[in-house]
Amino acid sequence: MSKEKHHKHEHHLRRCCGGFAACLLALVLIVAFIALVVYLALRPTKPSFFLQDLQLRSVDLGDPSLSATAQVTLASRNPNDHVGIFYRRLDVFVTYRDEPVTVPISLPPMYQGHRDVTIWSPVLSGESVPVAAYVADAMKQDIAAGYVALQVKVDGRVKWKVGSWVSGSYHLFVSCPAMLAAGPGGVPLGVGPNGTGGAVASLKFTQPAGCTVGT
Repeated sequence: MSKEKHHKHEHHLRRCCGGFAACLLALVLIVAFIALVVYLALRPTKPSFFLQDLQLRSVDLGDPSLSATAQVTLASRNPNDHVGIFYRRLDVFVTYRDEPVTVPISLPPMYQGHRDVTIWSPVLSGESVPVAAYVADAMKQDIAAGYVALQVKVDGRVKWKVGSWVSGSYHLFVSCPAMLAAGPGGVPLGVGPNGTGGAVASLKFTQPAGCTVGT
C-alpha cells in the first residue's frame, strides 16, 4: 500500500514539474513574442548626420608631418518617433587620403529626444601629426591647384531609449565628405612656420554634405 502511495506521489510530482516547465516555457515564448513585436514596431533607425561647415584655419606641412587647425559644424538628427538616443561617446577628427590630420576630440555625452536635432562646432587640431611623405606632397599639390578633399569622421557609441528601457551600447561610425575649393572669402593657406614651397591658396568649404552612417 505504501508503495502504491509512493508511486502516486512520484507521478503527481512529475505532473507538477512538467506543468511548471510548460508554463515557464510559455511565459518565455510570450515575452520573446512581445519583445519581437515591440522591436518591429519601434525598430530604431540610425541618426542622420550632416556636415554644415568646415573652416580650415591653418595648415603647416612639415617633412614628414602635418599641423592643421579646423573648426567643423556638424549636425545630427534623430529620425525616430518613439526612440531616444544616448550618445555615450563621440570622437571627431579630420582625415586626408585616409590619414588623420587632427587628433580626435571627444564631444560631451548627451541625450537626443525624438525627432530632435543637435549641432556641434568643435575646433579640431593636430600638431606635427606624422603622415606618409606622399600624403604631404599630395596636399601641397592640392592646395596649389585650389582644392582639398577632406573627410570629417566620428567614431562613437550610442544607446537606444524607449520609455524607461535603455539598450546596450552600439558602435557608430560616421564619415562626412568636405570639399574645400579656391574662392573669395576663403582663408589663405599653404604658408606655415615651416613653409610649403610657395603653395598658397584661399580655400573655403563649398557646400553642406550628407554623411554616411555605419555601425
